[in-house]
Amino acid sequence: MSRVVYVLNGPNLNLLGKRQPHIYGYETLADVEADCRRVAADLKLDIVFHQSNREYEIIDWIHEARETADGIVINPAAFTHTSVAILDALNTCEFPVLEVHISNVHKREAFRHHSYVSLRADGVIAGFGVQGYTLALQRVAKLINEKKA
Repeated sequence: MSRVVYVLNGPNLNLLGKRQPHIYGYETLADVEADCRRVAADLKLDIVFHQSNREYEIIDWIHEARETADGIVINPAAFTHTSVAILDALNTCEFPVLEVHISNVHKREAFRHHSYVSLRADGVIAGFGVQGYTLALQRVAKLINEKKA
């Protein structure tokens, strides 16, 4: 039985390893994807991994996931603080949603302290660097197992 989890990444995450490495580290998005695929295989998950700087593409992938997936791990990046549309799309999903942030957003600028996505997320992982993705995959796998039991 296939268990599919979408790993969705928002704007500017394509620049991981190059953009503000003192905040986001030196790992690239390709490194994150490789780590996610390794951990997903260990957890017997199939992942669909996407990144976009376009809000509508992320919404389209959420719509796709609600028909084909068992969970979502999402790092909405700057859309975290601005996108009611992503929140609305996530609210249509009847499976676990985990929100990931590489940096500890609560130690940063005040506008980063609010997340629309958190209103739907079953959990939030922030400040663990790119390891947050693999932690989120472990948690989403547990939630999927509990739901299917």
